[in-house]
Amino acid sequence: MLMCHAWLCRAVRLLVAAMALTGYAGAASPALTVTDDTGQVLRLQATPQRIVSLAPGATEMLFVIGVGERVVGTSRYSDEPAAARKIPRIGDVAGLDLERILALRPDVVIVWQGGNPAAQIEQLRALRLRLYRQHVSALRDLPASLLRLGKLTGTETLARQKATELTTRLTALQTRYSARSRLKVFLQIWNRPLYTIGGRHMMSDALLLCGADNVFAQLGGEAPVVSEEAVLGLDPAVIVADAPPGQAAAWLVDWRRFPRLAAVRNGALVPFENQRFGMLGPSAVEATEQLCAILDRYRVVAH
Repeated sequence: MLMCHAWLCRAVRLLVAAMALTGYAGAASPALTVTDDTGQVLRLQATPQRIVSLAPGATEMLFVIGVGERVVGTSRYSDEPAAARKIPRIGDVAGLDLERILALRPDVVIVWQGGNPAAQIEQLRALRLRLYRQHVSALRDLPASLLRLGKLTGTETLARQKATELTTRLTALQTRYSARSRLKVFLQIWNRPLYTIGGRHMMSDALLLCGADNVFAQLGGEAPVVSEEAVLGLDPAVIVADAPPGQAAAWLVDWRRFPRLAAVRNGALVPFENQRFGMLGPSAVEATEQLCAILDRYRVVAH
């Protein structure tokens, strides 16, 4: 009997399964051609009916446009809407179960460009899976991303309606808060070490819509580490602790050690335990509306 190492046998099984899945012997001309969020063109034989979504934001969008029942596999943090939590999870950014993905026989795999490591995406590509890359980094990207998924899934009419609703809500926020007095905000996303958000993060974009300024917007990274001294030097009027549930209060207590800090003097130490920004889906608009309403309460005391 021919023996093989475990890793080699697994690689052979994966390749055979992938060849069967993708019709290795050849196929007819594609019936559907779509462009993903990164500008790459994807050609499919038909509108996909079995979708693996490795992007939490895309998972949420698929439910918004009425095709949640087509999602047969998701990744960790695909928590919106509640129905998405019932779908089998086949990995996260740390690792994917490739055999389970192939066993699900997806027509398309939606990957999170910038979220899934490049090595993961290359593994999926090497298995001849059809890949659609979803990428959203700002609130204004959401409507267009929704429209592109609508074309992929054959739900363009509903996607257009939902995209218009998102645009209307974002425009309303800009109109409501653009003329308000500006707030200097430090947004804390972890405590030890001290992490914040840079100017390219969606939450920095949300602060602008709320009529507020991220004090670390000049930093290029999405989630840079900063020092307490740097925060004290910028003297934000408000500190927002965007913490996992139940942790924000403990993070904020630390700042009371600095009574001269404007946010402490203002009593503007704000817990914000809404995790929807991290999913990069449509519910980030609802999170923005909530954040704007909270910040607006501190305008009087901060000026």
